[in-house]
Amino acid sequence: MSGMKIQECEIKSLEGRIYAKTWIPENRSSEVPIVLLHDSLGCVELWRDFPEVLAQNLSRRVIAYDRLGFGKSDARLDLPGFNFIEEEAIKYFPVVKRELSLTQYVLCGHSVGGAMAIHIAARDAQCVAVITMAAQAFVEDLTVAGIMEAKQAFNLPEQIERLERWHGQKAQWVLRAWTEIWLAAGFSGWSLEDSIGKVICPVLAIHGDRDEYGSTAFPEFIAGKAGGVSELLVLPNCGHMPHKEKPEEVIAAVKRFLKSNLPVAAAKKGRRLGVEHL
Repeated sequence: MSGMKIQECEIKSLEGRIYAKTWIPENRSSEVPIVLLHDSLGCVELWRDFPEVLAQNLSRRVIAYDRLGFGKSDARLDLPGFNFIEEEAIKYFPVVKRELSLTQYVLCGHSVGGAMAIHIAARDAQCVAVITMAAQAFVEDLTVAGIMEAKQAFNLPEQIERLERWHGQKAQWVLRAWTEIWLAAGFSGWSLEDSIGKVICPVLAIHGDRDEYGSTAFPEFIAGKAGGVSELLVLPNCGHMPHKEKPEEVIAAVKRFLKSNLPVAAAKKGRRLGVEHL
């Protein structure tokens, strides 16, 4: 896109290098960036053109990074523990924040990245807004069934080869980190219950009504239990990838949400916004 500057960097952590990419529009309306948190099989490149389009439409910097073990970041040897969602907020994101000199920022997380965004916002008052897209709030039967079906599909050589395009030799680790954790009996009781009420910045929970990994009980939980302003947006005829399946609706909703809430977030604290179906 015209006037868009793109920067790439490697962030040094104690456990390895973390790859990050930033899209900077020519004319910015705000210095508060949006930080994207990817899903369980995702990486920076799998956001496709969403970060650039988002940056252009919102006139804000957009930052995305590969979690350690994913994409262009360094490999991890051991699988994550059952606390990996909270761990991202406590151990890894603070390194990204420090090295990128982030002060105030907006988080936008897809799938498990949305759950990570909730945990980060619950701990850091410098997060001024959270957008979740198809985020899990707990473990549903639908979640387990969807992951089991996906695990079976990855028995086909062409499926793991597709994953290798984005993660290279880390592809098998990426798949195991998703399926073995989420399908473990010891993970079945996980939820956002302990963190969501501590999120006092505005929250927008976006979900597709045909999400194959979770029902609308997830965004209802997130919006209903958030500690401040919250909004729920259910997109019809939409699955687990709202930003790819309904990009125009998602970007319009994010733009409207930030414009309505960021300048007056403190004054609106505690007010609930209604459920909207587009």
